[in-house]
Amino acid sequence: MDPLRSYLGRLLLEEITPVVMVLTTPLAEAACRKSGLSFVDMLSPFALFKKIDVPVRTASEVPYRLQMFKIRMVYAADVRKQDPEVADERIKPVVSEANEKALPDLLADPPQLQDVLNKPEAELCPLWIKKFNRELMRTLSFSEHETFDHPVACLLVVSSMDKEPISKFVDLFNTNQLPSLLNEGIMDPQILKHYLVLHDQQEGPQEIAVNVLAEMRSTLGLNDCKLLCINSSTEEDGSNADDSWLPYKALGLNNNEGACFLNTDDLNEIKDFMQDFASNHIIPYMEQKIRVLNQQVATTRKGYTFTSIESQIRVLGDFAFMLRDYELALSNYRLLSTDYKLDKAWKRFAGVQEMSGLCYFMLDQSRKDAEYCMENAFSTYLRIGSSGQRYATRCGLWWAEMLKTRGQYREASNVYFRISNEEPSLHSAVLLEQAACCYLLSSPPMLRKYGFHLILAGNSYYISDQKQHAVRAYRNALFVYKQYPWSYINDHVHFNVGRWYGVLGIFDVAIKHLLEVIACSHQSPTTQSVFLNDFFHFVQSTGKKFDAYKLQLPVFNMSSLRVIYEDNRTYTSDADVDVSESTWQELEEEMIPSSSVVRTNWLDSQPKSSALRKYKDSCVCVAGEAVKLNIELKNPLQISVAVSGISLICQHSTTLDALSSELSALTMDAGEDKANTGPAVPILEADENNFSVSKLDIVLGGGERKMVQLDVTPKVEGVLKLVGIRWTLSDSVVGYQYFESDSRKKNKKGKRGRRRSLNNTLIVIKGLPKLTGCIADMPARAFSGDLQLLTLNLRNHSDYTVKGMKMKISNPRFVIPGDSPHINLEFPRCLTKHTESESNTVCPQNTKESVRGLLFSFPQDIEIQGGATLSWPIWLHAATPGNFPLYISLYYDIEGSSDMTYRTLRMHYNLEVLPSLDISFTISTCSSRLQEYIVRMDVMNRTPSESFVLHQLSCVGSKWAVSALPSCNSISSVDTVFANQAVSCFFKIKDFGTDSCKEAESSSYRSDMTLCCGDSTEVFDIARSPLADFHYQERYRQGKLAKGPHSLLDFVLISKAAPGNSSKSSPDLQLLSHHTCYCSAISQRPVWWLMEGPQTVSHDFSKSYCEVNLQLVVHNSAEQQVSVRVVTFDGMPEKSQSVHPQDSTNVQGGWHDVSLENDIKAISSAKGIHYEKQPSESVSPYVWCSLSSARIELQPDNSARVPLKVCIFAPGTYNFSNYELHWKVNPSSGAQANENERWSSHGDQGHPFYITVLQSA
Repeated sequence: MDPLRSYLGRLLLEEITPVVMVLTTPLAEAACRKSGLSFVDMLSPFALFKKIDVPVRTASEVPYRLQMFKIRMVYAADVRKQDPEVADERIKPVVSEANEKALPDLLADPPQLQDVLNKPEAELCPLWIKKFNRELMRTLSFSEHETFDHPVACLLVVSSMDKEPISKFVDLFNTNQLPSLLNEGIMDPQILKHYLVLHDQQEGPQEIAVNVLAEMRSTLGLNDCKLLCINSSTEEDGSNADDSWLPYKALGLNNNEGACFLNTDDLNEIKDFMQDFASNHIIPYMEQKIRVLNQQVATTRKGYTFTSIESQIRVLGDFAFMLRDYELALSNYRLLSTDYKLDKAWKRFAGVQEMSGLCYFMLDQSRKDAEYCMENAFSTYLRIGSSGQRYATRCGLWWAEMLKTRGQYREASNVYFRISNEEPSLHSAVLLEQAACCYLLSSPPMLRKYGFHLILAGNSYYISDQKQHAVRAYRNALFVYKQYPWSYINDHVHFNVGRWYGVLGIFDVAIKHLLEVIACSHQSPTTQSVFLNDFFHFVQSTGKKFDAYKLQLPVFNMSSLRVIYEDNRTYTSDADVDVSESTWQELEEEMIPSSSVVRTNWLDSQPKSSALRKYKDSCVCVAGEAVKLNIELKNPLQISVAVSGISLICQHSTTLDALSSELSALTMDAGEDKANTGPAVPILEADENNFSVSKLDIVLGGGERKMVQLDVTPKVEGVLKLVGIRWTLSDSVVGYQYFESDSRKKNKKGKRGRRRSLNNTLIVIKGLPKLTGCIADMPARAFSGDLQLLTLNLRNHSDYTVKGMKMKISNPRFVIPGDSPHINLEFPRCLTKHTESESNTVCPQNTKESVRGLLFSFPQDIEIQGGATLSWPIWLHAATPGNFPLYISLYYDIEGSSDMTYRTLRMHYNLEVLPSLDISFTISTCSSRLQEYIVRMDVMNRTPSESFVLHQLSCVGSKWAVSALPSCNSISSVDTVFANQAVSCFFKIKDFGTDSCKEAESSSYRSDMTLCCGDSTEVFDIARSPLADFHYQERYRQGKLAKGPHSLLDFVLISKAAPGNSSKSSPDLQLLSHHTCYCSAISQRPVWWLMEGPQTVSHDFSKSYCEVNLQLVVHNSAEQQVSVRVVTFDGMPEKSQSVHPQDSTNVQGGWHDVSLENDIKAISSAKGIHYEKQPSESVSPYVWCSLSSARIELQPDNSARVPLKVCIFAPGTYNFSNYELHWKVNPSSGAQANENERWSSHGDQGHPFYITVLQSA
């Protein structure tokens, strides 16, 4: 790009131009003031010559032509260095004037990213900023180290009305009236002098001025004197003189006082004068000056006055620059640069470096050299200190424009930022804004730096009391931070923009911006309070309530939103709705009327001709029944917020077809993101004839989340639309938010989704009967085994009778219904056993329904009249520790309704069961009795603080009985088990139902044994409901986990809470039943056996030997078939313990010591033990005389009898244990038997069996 055509080139041509110092008399100024102008103001518009076309010859012999030229007219009084504070005050109006004009633009919408990027550079940087830059640079005029501001010529002006005009000219150029810079030797006083006589046509005839001119020329010189006539218009036609100004207004000629006496002839005469003055006097003078200075050479240095060679070279360079001879100017600047650097005249060095950089730019030569010179000048100015800071600013402005001309916007922005640090806040703001614009013009645009520097500029504007500029800068940065998650700076921008708009009285825009920051959760509580207070202050300043769409305080968690409605499915509590629909459907599968078609909605069951079929995707509710909406509110702030009037926005239509178009239009409007548009909130808030809504007031603490429930109750049939939610903050801000339903998310065919998905269109049908109910006093926590009698209360809220009720319970292990509606039962006395002879047999229940879930049908005569209440007993048993959900569904018929034929009431409870007593049983066989067992019961109290009283132990079944040990009066030595205590009890059990035991039941054996030592003798009947029902459930659950050998029996231990427990105030009412099922004996052998026969026999051995018949009872306790072989052998057993310690050969008869072993200890079962064979010469006192070997096959849990006979030859006591049993367990199907197995590997010797044989008399 041609430098002369660039903005910087034009700026240099207009600003670095020759200065003409003007000296006028008071009368001359007065003549100009008649037209509202000063003399300089009158001539300045004509000082710019765009087509002067003057030949110029400087140092070279080759002339060139100037096409554009400008003269700066300056009063002599202004030829001085300005005071910095005064200079800044002169710049301030430039910014302030633009600040006032910026207000209309602030009412428009903030700019968007694409719009800003498409703007040209001229629109990004306002024109007033360029004016500001010029004024800022002009504050450095007339410095001591630069000469392009030194006057080239002096124009002396005298009025024709002045007395003695010639002497006036002499007095004007008197030393006392000249600027101090000329008197101090900084500027050359020997400059071109031009004399002008100014004639006011209204003061007298022109001949007066002509005579003065003639006298001037004779005295001061012919060519240096001129006459200028003004105010040629009369006062009467001055009002029409405005037309004569039109061609010159663009040049800056403005009449501020209204009256003007300059006509066209006067203006043309001024123009001709200035043309002649420039082309025939100033330019030739400067040419001559350049040639003279170029020929001067000096070898001495005497300071830097105008007479020094350095000052002359500087004048030479500046004159050459102003006359466009940039090469000559550059050569002189470079010459000076070395000298100034050696002399350490840093300000002068920086000045010539600055001009060298400009020369390089205008010559369009080395960019590197140009930037090097500007960098040197800039850094040198800064190094000087405060006296060089403003010069550094001017240098930076030249430098930045130079970079911008070459497209180096990023580098230019860095320069603007550097110089902004050296200026006061107002100047810094303008410079930072220019830096931001450069970042935006960079390729690619640097948006983050653009926004950041605009924020810095806006902050500096605000400090300088330029609020409109501050708002404008911040607004222009909004689009940058809108697309980046920079919370703190985004809050800073919106808050300050809103606050400044509020100060300017534009409250609606202020509120709009403050809405963006009132929910700033990341800010400190103090900052949040400031934001909120300012917001409410500006809202209240409007004098009316402010409606805010999608107000973020509080935050409504739309993902938690759930509509709770009841069609044929009703619920006891809102928590029941959270249960998955599949759980309820599985529970109700066999209870509700069967259907061959799976319906996803109740409306699917309507006839095809029904108008409701088209709304089958909608929900159904009943008139008069509330539709509830649960939603979570969150306070994002750390301070408390009061929210009032939270309610639903609804719309109702009594005709289905009329609402279709309204709903679709409303849905479209609801999705729009706009602040104050959309459906009118008051209209949609309530319709008393069709529905009513609830209102809620809450206070949310800092960071608090709270689930709230809103409801709307339709009153008539039709379609109800849930539109949104409205609420009020601080009684002045009304927030509302619409629900956005997603029609794209649909369930698959045949599937029923959870009711969490928002379907905000509900079909309202006519009122129906409805039951409400609950289980009174249902505990949330209980100890394992806890048995309680509860009450199910059902109430009919309609006027219709409800009948045909059925109830399905998900887990009958924990809850079962009572058999009758009698609820006035005295618990626990109602469970006691009436007669001791009653059996403990629990009737088996084989139906799968009892396992999966209990279906209970109320008696046919049970019905609930309108407004009546029905109470039904419910039994609760805390079976096992853990957390268990309990689901109960109640079905009832609806008569006389075509919409629905039945409804269900769903109840859901969560029960936490805590450990209480751990019960375990260890059963050992009794060696002396085949069907008697020794049992050890271990009781461990797992609670940390509760105590329990052991009340009753029962065996389940008719053939089992319990007895204490012979040496004990009771089963347990203690009746109270304290916290963390373990107790062990020993007792015997006996099976009275086998064929092997024919003896009558002894009085010491009972099916139920009381354990407590007190006066309480009540026995609870475990064979009747509810204990029998709960025991069956326990058998089923524990049967799945039972392992090992076939079980013998079940035990039920009943305990009570000890007095003083913290769990209940009435311990006598706390009953616990512990069911232990599938208990089996501990044995290492699958085969039990027992020898049966007489204990004492009398026989006359003088006649013959004695024959005794015995029976060996063998029982299979394994779960597989067992093959058993019984082997007997003759021989004397080893006599280890003898009453008469003597040699065996001297034994007379067969008397031996008999020591009965303790039945409590388990008999040792050593394998492979055989009797030692007796010597062949000894004679056995008895021999087996029946089969020596017998083999039997035993099925599981069966017994068999093997007949045996023994011949005894002499009286005595004999141990008939010289036999062995060998058995083999047949493998079950699928198992492989080991063919190499030997019988001896599964055998054992006989148990001791003693018979005393006496000699009969």
